Amino acid sequence: MGATLTGIFGVLGAFGLSASAGLNAYIPLLVVSLLAKFTDTITLASPYNALESWWTIGVLVVLSIVEIIADKIPAVDHVNDTIQSFIRPAAGAILFAASANIITDISPVLSLICGLLVAGSVHATKSLIVRPTVNVSTAGMGAPVISTAEDALAAVVSVLSILVPIAMIILVFLIIWLVAWIVRKRRAKKEALV
Repeated sequence: MGATLTGIFGVLGAFGLSASAGLNAYIPLLVVSLLAKFTDTITLASPYNALESWWTIGVLVVLSIVEIIADKIPAVDHVNDTIQSFIRPAAGAILFAASANIITDISPVLSLICGLLVAGSVHATKSLIVRPTVNVSTAGMGAPVISTAEDALAAVVSVLSILVPIAMIILVFLIIWLVAWIVRKRRAKKEALV
């Protein structure tokens, strides 16, 4: 029973980490790197233990700062999202595989695919639905606010995914509800204009 529960928590954590990578590719990678380097909370198997190197941590800090700043500027955030369309799903795939394979016997290929799909879906929702809606409705003034919220959410989800993976079930339902609410509101606005 304990191994099954641990495996379930590992998969929940993997889904949470890959989802947070869909919001910001580097924050969850940095959280995993730092927790693996400085705590016993997470132990990364090879080849994912490369995330614990000082070089990797340094590069992730620089890339996090660049993305955090670029994502706050209305015109630049669109270019950043376009570039990140390849990076965020890849980061989600790495995070899913690194965290799920620590605890479970999930195939590495299946783990990479799951992480890619989860992070890609979150990124697509962010860049194709949420951000354009916010940018248009606030004339770009909401970009820094929503970006800050996304960064905070990515950090919180990353930490919770590792420390309290069961919280991911609740968070997933809340995010699904929020996205559905935004989509319904957007459709209602379009119908009102027609």
